[in-house]
Amino acid sequence: MTTDVRAAVPADVPAVKAVTDMAYHHYIARIGVVPQPMEADHMANVVAGRVFVTGDPVTGLVVIEERADHLFLDSIAVHPDAHGTGVGRRLLEFVDARARALGLPEVRLYTNALMWENQRIYPKFGYEVVERRTDGPYDRIHYRKPLD
Repeated sequence: MTTDVRAAVPADVPAVKAVTDMAYHHYIARIGVVPQPMEADHMANVVAGRVFVTGDPVTGLVVIEERADHLFLDSIAVHPDAHGTGVGRRLLEFVDARARALGLPEVRLYTNALMWENQRIYPKFGYEVVERRTDGPYDRIHYRKPLD
């Protein structure tokens, strides 16, 4: 069910930043750099209509971008206290529904190769590895999910 996911508004920006920071902070030591979602311009993303949140207070969010031939899932973040409660699943279902509503045939994303947890999660939701590529200081695994 994706009915509890809504477009973020400027008043959500502090919560978007807080949840993103809490979700990604533990990766800094592992990957040796600050994860890109922590450095995003959250207000600009919200104003552009790219951020969708769930929970009151916010417990999870996605940052998505419509592209010509796919929906790009730029970031997904779930508050650590909400892990295992289905928030991530609802957000991923929302992303699929949003791509379909926009008439886009697939969702794409990438994750840092050292964020090994994600490499177990994404295939369970129908994502397949496309390639592994280094982008600046980031070693990334790129995924795609064709939608039927």
